[in-house]
Amino acid sequence: MKRVLIKCGWLVTLDPKIGEIRNGELLYSGNSIEAAGRNLGATADETIDASDKIVMPGLVNAHMHTWETALRGIGAQWMSADYFKHVHSNLATRYKPDDNYVANLMGSLAQIDAGVTTLVDWCHNITTIEHAERAIDGLVDSGIRAVFAHGTAKPIGLESGTPFTHVPHPRERIESLRKGRLADDDGRVTLAMAILGPDWGAWEVVEHDIRMAREFGLVSSSHTRRREDCVVPDGYAKMAKAGLLGPDHNLVHGTSYDTADLRVVVDSGASLTSTVLVELHHHIGDTMVAAFREQGGKPSLGIDVELYTSGHMFREMQAGLLFARGKEVRNNALRGNSPMKKVPVRSREALEWATINGAEAFRLDGKIGTLSPGKTADIVMLRANDVNMAPVYDPIVSIVEIAGAGNVDTVIIDGIVRKQNGKLTIAADVLRKRTEELKESGARIMRDGNYRVETAPN
Repeated sequence: MKRVLIKCGWLVTLDPKIGEIRNGELLYSGNSIEAAGRNLGATADETIDASDKIVMPGLVNAHMHTWETALRGIGAQWMSADYFKHVHSNLATRYKPDDNYVANLMGSLAQIDAGVTTLVDWCHNITTIEHAERAIDGLVDSGIRAVFAHGTAKPIGLESGTPFTHVPHPRERIESLRKGRLADDDGRVTLAMAILGPDWGAWEVVEHDIRMAREFGLVSSSHTRRREDCVVPDGYAKMAKAGLLGPDHNLVHGTSYDTADLRVVVDSGASLTSTVLVELHHHIGDTMVAAFREQGGKPSLGIDVELYTSGHMFREMQAGLLFARGKEVRNNALRGNSPMKKVPVRSREALEWATINGAEAFRLDGKIGTLSPGKTADIVMLRANDVNMAPVYDPIVSIVEIAGAGNVDTVIIDGIVRKQNGKLTIAADVLRKRTEELKESGARIMRDGNYRVETAPN
């Protein structure tokens, strides 16, 4: 196996035993990290001079509906009702399997380009096994590490017969994937279940889906919604009482949750993913990254949908950190306390939200999330001398509060270089072809749905 030595300007491992090292070195062999530290004295087949770069763990996007890539930006002026009306009740129903393929391929390439090495693809427009298979093909062909969270379509307002809220997750699809191409939990693409959960599904469906996920050894993940709209009121407390809520379950959003709700989640060991930019766009309650942290939970971060906002995890980290800091400062003042003398939420926490916490939520922390010996070589390098980056004093601050996707120079996933010298390694002619296919897919879907993009008023 090829041994590669990276000579780093700044090495950010997030491993508490190793820490952050100026002029550190990182050694990996094949797809596995061998050592991280100073002056390793290692022999290598290749040496990479990253003396002008910050070397860090790849980002983990813990929640994204990648299938919507061809619809980027069309919802920037929408509210929640518009999303359900235009997407789930219309455009989602127009998707063919190959639309899923090109959306997942191009969406994943965009994530790699922006420093993401692991993507949780929450794919909830699946109506046939072919849709699922082609969505997975897109992930595989991109080279990204991914958790394919198999979901079911929600044709809101279009129910004929049994409403989607009362339809259990289809066993035949999960069984086909789990016993077939996604049987290996050590593979680069693994399987999870994107289920309705108690906020969107009937109790019988919740029980069925959780028990099936556990039978197949899968993490389950569910969206939350406004309390007054929940199908099963106090559903997560009921799940906890029934032994159905635990570390193998991931909640997304939770913006209507109060302290008692969060305590149920934290005490059960379940995880919570915030999609801060989208939640700030139109959710009624606060994004939960601050409150979940305050209750002792470990927040993770995701993009959710690019219909509303950027797909860049650097912006998501920045937004989450600033929201959490501001919330702590305001809460402190409301309690009548003296002004804080130290920043209440440090930059390192936000980087952990976007790396190791997302890995833990989907049981990948033994493989990724930190640059630790024995873990997989999922590595990102940022150009520290870019005009918007220099000078670097604290590399973690520079990553979280200064850097953007444009600073990503190199991305290595599973030991394979997927971006180098600021460019994706996919052949340029292939990328152009796929880009045109993405445009054509989006145009056809909107044409078939008789949907016309509305521009913002002048």
